[in-house]
Amino acid sequence: MPSDDSSPSRPLAASDQTAAEGRIDALERRMSKRHLMMISFGGVIGTGLFLSTGYTINQAGPFGTVLAYSIGAVIVYLVMMCLGELSVAMPFTGAFHVYARRFIGPATGFVTAVLYWLTWTVALGSEFTGAAIIMNGWFPGVPVWVWAALFIVLILVLNMLSVRVFAEAETLLSGVKVVAIILFIVLGAAAVVGLLPYDGSGAGSSGGGGSSGTGGAAPLLSNLTGDGFLPNGLGAVFTTILAVNFAFSGTELIGITAGEVKDPGATIPRAIHATLARLVVFFIGSIVVIAALIPWEDAGVEESPFVTVLDGIGIPGAGDIMNVVILTAILSAANSGLYASTRMLWSLANEGTLPKALARTNRFGVPALAMGLSMVGGLAALLTSVHAASTVYLVLVSVSGLAVVLVWVAISASHLSFRRRWVAEGRSAGELAYRAPGYPWVPIAALVLATASCLLIVFDPVQRPALGITAVFLAVCYGGYWSAARRVSL
Repeated sequence: MPSDDSSPSRPLAASDQTAAEGRIDALERRMSKRHLMMISFGGVIGTGLFLSTGYTINQAGPFGTVLAYSIGAVIVYLVMMCLGELSVAMPFTGAFHVYARRFIGPATGFVTAVLYWLTWTVALGSEFTGAAIIMNGWFPGVPVWVWAALFIVLILVLNMLSVRVFAEAETLLSGVKVVAIILFIVLGAAAVVGLLPYDGSGAGSSGGGGSSGTGGAAPLLSNLTGDGFLPNGLGAVFTTILAVNFAFSGTELIGITAGEVKDPGATIPRAIHATLARLVVFFIGSIVVIAALIPWEDAGVEESPFVTVLDGIGIPGAGDIMNVVILTAILSAANSGLYASTRMLWSLANEGTLPKALARTNRFGVPALAMGLSMVGGLAALLTSVHAASTVYLVLVSVSGLAVVLVWVAISASHLSFRRRWVAEGRSAGELAYRAPGYPWVPIAALVLATASCLLIVFDPVQRPALGITAVFLAVCYGGYWSAARRVSL
């Protein structure tokens, strides 16, 4: 096991080549700001937006959903400010796992990496299944497993060739999603104000002030307030915060790419601000359109709310169009997921926690063995979803649902410790190439809000078991690390 490198005597910033430790802190830097932004979009904009927003509106109500996503956006912004300062000061591959190890402790660094790796590998299994099911709907004569196998090979090839090939592929896939969302918001807004006809009869007939069955009349914003601002109460807003945070997960990929982006000091802060601003517009803009056009009781009950809205506007083939977009979103998420999980394993191997063989790279500078192991993890998640859905897979999903927010907690705590140590070494905050505003209140707020969003699910009987399962999983991870470290020291 690695030695504890969180001593205050250790320099806080380091070059890419750490000769004294015989390891590198970053892979080849081949990504630009454009790549960085689109990779972040790729990790965030997925089925959570296209499929799950309707369910959130159904649970929290229209205004409650906007409020929940606004709170989630604030949490993400605070966390990303912390990550921005850390990533610019230490642009390492592995990012927040390395920071947690150095500024909180080696055990927490290990657990952070395991949580993040698990999040993406569980996602890989579900993404390949979802993509294959969509293709099977178009080509029912081809078995689902054939499509899943083809997509697995495609994503492996895109990631295995070079980081630039991965980045260009992710830029293309993310671009499709971004264009689709912009068009949806524009068309939906035109329907809301009456510039386009809208027939809401397909959405159902309930909803006190809804537009359902209006036969083309402009619904304006009556659905947003028809049953009051919070028809299910304020508690419903707070119990959906975790789902909202999970929908925003993926923005932290900017930190993962810090070790492979050109000029991180200039690129990372600009990419963070630009990405967050656009995500807020995309998410909240889409939600306002959906909530204005679909009665909140009917949103997301039977199909994607995007399909419901496009059908109401009269877009021919709306279902197939959205299936193409969702397929793109799924492949994009799988592409980003394999990249992120691979870098976590590489970072653990690079520091000596896992076998050094996993840190080796191929001639394109890609950690191929770590990538293969991550894909095996994704396939294992896929198999458990089929053969152990109510046992092993349920545990994996429960832990992965909380994992990203726990990583945000680790990022916030790492930032607090980093800045304290920076000053303790006789340096000033002004020496930092990028300084998060409002220290220490920004990391404290990020830490408190991210922690609270995890704990609030105790009030939701559906999500409550995930809290206990995750607590047990964390205890096992910490116990396993300390046991291994103790055996090594004997």
